[in-house]
Amino acid sequence: HRMTSSIEAKSYFFPKGEPLAQGDVLTNREYANLMRRLADRGTDIFYSGPVADAIVNTVNDRDGDAGLLNHDDLANYTIKERPAICTKFRIYDICGMGPPSSGAIGVGQILGMINVYPIGKMGNPQTLRLIGDATRLAFADRGRYVADADFVDVPFNELVDERYLSSRASLLNGIIAIPRVAPGEPLAFLSERWAPDSSIEKDSTTHVSIVDSYGNALSLTSSIENAFGSRLMTNGFLLNNQLTDFSFKSSADGMPIANRVEGGKRPRSSMAPTIVLEDGKLVMVIGSPGGSRIIPYVSNTIVAILDWKLDVQKAVSQPHAVNRFGTYEIEEGTSLIESKKWLRDLGYEVKERSLNSGLNVIMVKNGKLYGGSDPRREGIAIGG
Repeated sequence: HRMTSSIEAKSYFFPKGEPLAQGDVLTNREYANLMRRLADRGTDIFYSGPVADAIVNTVNDRDGDAGLLNHDDLANYTIKERPAICTKFRIYDICGMGPPSSGAIGVGQILGMINVYPIGKMGNPQTLRLIGDATRLAFADRGRYVADADFVDVPFNELVDERYLSSRASLLNGIIAIPRVAPGEPLAFLSERWAPDSSIEKDSTTHVSIVDSYGNALSLTSSIENAFGSRLMTNGFLLNNQLTDFSFKSSADGMPIANRVEGGKRPRSSMAPTIVLEDGKLVMVIGSPGGSRIIPYVSNTIVAILDWKLDVQKAVSQPHAVNRFGTYEIEEGTSLIESKKWLRDLGYEVKERSLNSGLNVIMVKNGKLYGGSDPRREGIAIGG
């Protein structure tokens, strides 16, 4: 219903006042013209000139619901290149995107903790316990420490340090669920400075994995947040709703939250575009949509491929089991429903739900490329 509050979005998605029907062709000439301008002039078109004017006007020209975006916000925006974060898993280097995304730290922590243990059998209750509780421990650290590193001293290296992860992994030595998960102390003084985060992270993202004929590899995750973003549209594209990735509370129990809203700050995400290497050579390109579940989608699939030796497509298609905050979420309508009883016996609350990932994976094996695309979405694996 909110889509109808934007004239451009309404006329595009509801031509003649009716929703689009399956099979209808949607032509976006404005966006095609924008792409031509982008090809000719580069990304500067978004930060000054007619496109920037249109973005500012679209945000502000709203009855009773005007935004605060202005031309200076766009003109002052800078794209930053940040170093990748790499962690060791078995014989591989798992490399990904650092803050303001929590992806590489989260995936690296989960795999780094699992790395302390022998390879677990697929479908074994204790393997699921190990993966689930490693994910819970990673999310506890994520909630306290990870935010835009331009505003917060994020202990990158300490959070994925082998000794720190080994100490966190020792919490997984039991045979039942960890009763209470708390953030660790990668640097002792940091735990006193930040309160746990409370952001609303919506799962409306897209991912593409590419390897070209020259051997270049790309793992790209992009998001407008929450299906149709802000529902505001200009020049044929929707404006994002990424501010919901901030914590809407600035503090808790008298302590500031690292991911609180601040001017010029980038909100924390869970994007986890990942490239896997062995001795510097490309092994895998992987990533997924899915809000904060992106982290376990990616880490669980890496385990399925590298530890369990699943075919890439089978690994991408396997039923999901995700535990971020204590409740074990299992994918409804799949064979994992049979695991409910023994997960409860291990001490977990269990919930069946739709787990709509969008994994896209390329594996390099014996000089050949193998692709896997998530059947839950409209992706496809193709080669030329």
